[in-house]
Amino acid sequence: MELIYLDNNATTRPDPQVVEAMLPYLREVYANPSSVHRFGQQARKAVDDARAQVAQLIGAPERQITFTSGGTESVNTALRGILAARSPRRRIVTSAVEHSASHELCARLAQQNVEIVQISVGQGGQLDLDHLSAQVNEQTALVNIMWANNETGVLCPVQAVAECCKRHRVPFHCDATQAVGKIPVDVNEAGVDAMSFAAHKFHGPKGVAALYLRRGLHIDPLLIGGPQENNRRGGTENVPGIVGMGVAAELARQHLPDMRCVGQLRDRLEEGILQNIPQTAVNGSGAARLPNTTNIGFLRLEAEAILMLLSEQGICASAGAACSSGSLEPSHVLQAMRLDPRQAHGAIRFSLSRLTTATEIQRTLELLPPIIARLRQVLPV
Repeated sequence: MELIYLDNNATTRPDPQVVEAMLPYLREVYANPSSVHRFGQQARKAVDDARAQVAQLIGAPERQITFTSGGTESVNTALRGILAARSPRRRIVTSAVEHSASHELCARLAQQNVEIVQISVGQGGQLDLDHLSAQVNEQTALVNIMWANNETGVLCPVQAVAECCKRHRVPFHCDATQAVGKIPVDVNEAGVDAMSFAAHKFHGPKGVAALYLRRGLHIDPLLIGGPQENNRRGGTENVPGIVGMGVAAELARQHLPDMRCVGQLRDRLEEGILQNIPQTAVNGSGAARLPNTTNIGFLRLEAEAILMLLSEQGICASAGAACSSGSLEPSHVLQAMRLDPRQAHGAIRFSLSRLTTATEIQRTLELLPPIIARLRQVLPV
């Protein structure tokens, strides 16, 4: 059975050029990049070259890039670090649809007497800018808003958020994990003060990510134990992973024009589903979205059952829901959008990449209608 992988917002297939670039730093150039000998400096040069590649992808100075172990660490470093540096301010303004890296961290900080203000979104998933403007003030430690939603692909008006923050001199951290490599991202044009993103979302390796910090923005390091990464993140660098991220960043920059074709395939998938399967809706259809992402609500069905039958046919997708205590509940993102529960419970995310083919989309459109028809016949909700 041929695998059809439509879960690229979860992770992407590492590009073969990325894997090849990493191998020498696993086999031969294994030195610690902090060592002063020539062997160590070979590793150091590889890290520096990768930093330049990553910086170029987002239009940032090389020195403002800090490598981390993943997007979650980057987010934690930014939020905890800025919050600590901005003491005595204890107020974070965020959105109601953030990734769990931010959402769960803010819930934990709320237990530590940090005031968390969640900005609402409309039914299309768009950020309520009036609500944001009313909540950002001089007592705010930072604003944390994602660039692109991981479940729906809905884009945030990043520049408008940045302008609001600048009026009040409040730092703005943007979780751009789903945006970088899929749409053009320039930190200077966007006006962000800090930005997190991860390699495995654009065909790089897992376990490595980056945090952009604007020059002059002070943070308290999350990891203490060494002077690495310009004293922003202690610990020996993951040289093979960083090299892989650098190559992935360079390839992502070169392939950005290809995302237009990915968007056309996404549109074909959406149109085929809406035309051939009754009682379906695109969640977030009224908003600007990532070109690779669609979130489809199949009314009166449960996402878990759909995913199981898709998997039996070799199709990988994901649900906008989390299984907890034996019950499948719509995710906080779909709940914040105030969707009809009958639509939210059956929400499936299909996320494409530059490796997705027209044949795979056509095959999905052939296999999906009978799956939905079968479920509606035997498992009516």
